[in-house]
Amino acid sequence: MKSKRNLTRFTYENTAFQGWRLCVSRGGVTFTKYFSDKQYGGGRKALEAAENTLGDLKSLLEASKKVNGRLSNVTVKKAEKLLGPV
Repeated sequence: MKSKRNLTRFTYENTAFQGWRLCVSRGGVTFTKYFSDKQYGGGRKALEAAENTLGDLKSLLEASKKVNGRLSNVTVKKAEKLLGPV
């Protein structure tokens, strides 16, 4: 499986984490979430969850209003809620 835009594949033999990292920067804020193969039951399921979350996050960010070129605090909190606990 290859990395895609805003989704990076992590497979390290020497670490416990294998999975996908979602990373999006908009309006001066970077949003990151990790999707572990172990937690989601495999690489394909973790990728599917990451793609679904990415779609939801992009929809939220595209519909948001910016204040002085930056995302509003309300939008940032909504995005963080969408991404869930770290």
